[in-house]
Amino acid sequence: MCRQSATVCLVKSPVLAGRSGLSLAERLVRLPDPRHRRGVRHPFVAVLLIAASAVVAGARSYAAIGQWARSAPQQALARCGARLVTSLNVRIAPSAATIRRIIAGACPGGLADLVGEDPGQAESVAADGKSARGSRHGGIPAAHLLAAMTSDGRTLTQLRVPDKTNEITCFAALLAPFDLTGTVVTADALHTQRDHATFLVEAKKAHYAFTVKRNRPTLHERLRTLPWEQAAAKFYDRSEGHGRKETRVIQVLTVEDLDFPHAAQVAKITRHRTSLKTGKRTRETVYAITDLTSRQASPERIARLVRSQWVIENRLHFVRDVTFDEDRSQVRTGHGPENMATLRNLAINKLREHGHTSIAAGLREMSYQPFTRPLDLLGVTP
Repeated sequence: MCRQSATVCLVKSPVLAGRSGLSLAERLVRLPDPRHRRGVRHPFVAVLLIAASAVVAGARSYAAIGQWARSAPQQALARCGARLVTSLNVRIAPSAATIRRIIAGACPGGLADLVGEDPGQAESVAADGKSARGSRHGGIPAAHLLAAMTSDGRTLTQLRVPDKTNEITCFAALLAPFDLTGTVVTADALHTQRDHATFLVEAKKAHYAFTVKRNRPTLHERLRTLPWEQAAAKFYDRSEGHGRKETRVIQVLTVEDLDFPHAAQVAKITRHRTSLKTGKRTRETVYAITDLTSRQASPERIARLVRSQWVIENRLHFVRDVTFDEDRSQVRTGHGPENMATLRNLAINKLREHGHTSIAAGLREMSYQPFTRPLDLLGVTP
């Protein structure tokens, strides 16, 4: 099955079945080639491996990937499985145009599933969306991508949100292929939906921890007026960073009659922030709701889960914007925006897997030997 969009039926995608332990090339073989058989000259998987290697070496565009391919020595092209002219015993690199056509045509959901990670033993999985601003063209809106990431910084997959709709319609399709039994799924206030809670608890045997804001006015008012002065379960947390000091006070109440599926606890989180530069103080109060019982989640754990939602913003979206300059990318046609984002996700995953805490520093290290180190990192064997 090729997961083209969020409208795919909510069943486990066959591309995920048995992928554990497979090399990147062995995974990509499962992805359907979008080209017609007649006239095909360059192997599909080879082009994708070349593109992935170039992105790990720092390439940000089709032109840059094409330049990497043109400059690649025979040994690197052979490792990727590039086209072989038998009579001359020479490997031929695909052109930038060929690379563009294949990346723009490849099934985006299938590619994201195949090169992504498995949840494993992660405590939580965060779902959040981001728009690739540079992909906006004329009357065509920017590609909006909904991704899922574990609390330890591994991207699972992503889907492009269809135009004229929003992330809500894609939530279940994004997470459907994965075994989330016992995992806590976090999401921002947009996804605090009854259907989402029911899907996670009943269909996926998972848990949820959702933020509640004024986009759900009735629920927000119900939480605001709870007897918080009676909350005996509290947790205090302090941190300093991003030019400010922050103190968080978390109060937790057990609920039984809240009109929200499987709700067991609610939390009131009051954030006191002080700017280190100006000394200005601000206070913000947000609420959270979860199906985790008091035995399953203490106030400290709830605070950690709520904060873990920021991992996807800080460790994925921010990195793609700053390190890969994604918002200024001019990739716009076909499935190009989402597939290029998936290749960046792959690069980030692999760099972190090999101990690179700074993605920018990791990319620089790859660029010093651009035709060997990226291939080694991706596990592309000779």
